[in-house]
Amino acid sequence: MRIAILGQQAFGKAVLDAFLARGDDVAAVFCAPEKPGARPDPLRLAAEEKGLKLYQLPNLTGPEAADALRALEVDLAVMAYVLQFAPQGFVTIPKHGAICYHPSLLPKYRGPSSINWPIIRGETETGLTIFRPNDGLDEGDIVLQKRTPISADDTLGTVYFDRLFPMGVQAMLEAADLILAGKHREEVQDEAQASYEGWCRDPEARINWSAHAQQVHNLIRGCDPAPGAWTLVQGEKVRLHDSHLIPARRFADVQGKPGTIAGIGGAGIDGGTAWIALQGGMVEFTRVRTAAGEKLTAAAFLQSRGLGIGDRLESEETPLRTAAE
Repeated sequence: MRIAILGQQAFGKAVLDAFLARGDDVAAVFCAPEKPGARPDPLRLAAEEKGLKLYQLPNLTGPEAADALRALEVDLAVMAYVLQFAPQGFVTIPKHGAICYHPSLLPKYRGPSSINWPIIRGETETGLTIFRPNDGLDEGDIVLQKRTPISADDTLGTVYFDRLFPMGVQAMLEAADLILAGKHREEVQDEAQASYEGWCRDPEARINWSAHAQQVHNLIRGCDPAPGAWTLVQGEKVRLHDSHLIPARRFADVQGKPGTIAGIGGAGIDGGTAWIALQGGMVEFTRVRTAAGEKLTAAAFLQSRGLGIGDRLESEETPLRTAAE
């Protein structure tokens, strides 16, 4: 089949590589322009390396984009992680239209941070959708879906890189084949089941130590590795990673006031974990990333800041110590 690839970053490159590997004719690649100072886009680099026709247009809404796609005479446009708005008049130009990848089970979790939010909300399942793009945000007809469970300690990284990424590449190939063979079925999204979530960024990633242990655990893993759930420690923004939940099953399991350090295991740069007391149990975390980008074990970080059992983790200033301490 003759296709155009629209996308960016590692996922776009992986989709390009997959179609080329099986001998499909990639007529051109459409890739968003890189911002000044940004890392080179892997999809753009791959297209140049393979000598493919490359378009880096400021938008896909103008006549330049439409004329370029029309001149290619492709069977299908394959949209692999596209952040530029592609209007209906553009995506319907190819003979068989376009397909788009979205990493959630549409119509649930429409929007840009659709991998973070199911984890943060405590969902036990997520997945991906290949759909027909329209002028709405993730609202087009569904071509196919794939499902995957979310385990108790899954993170954004494990769900995406281990499953939704490779599953998504294969789903793109499968959907394209079904459409070209005329064997696909399209399902209108059920608006009664639809939900939209915006970006999961720093304001949404701040930890509330008054929340239940399950909620804190879900936030940390849903933001791991990015944007990184954070708290202020002595006035410094610190991001926590590798969270594990330890639920309280009886009163004796409650180890301290919510938000205080309940335990520290190990010491030094090579090892060490920390436990924070919360409503309903404790959250254990093993890695910390400081505002300067330094990566430390939890124990090494607390030791470097002079914090110990009973201290509140979140603080604006350095805690006062007595001479006896």
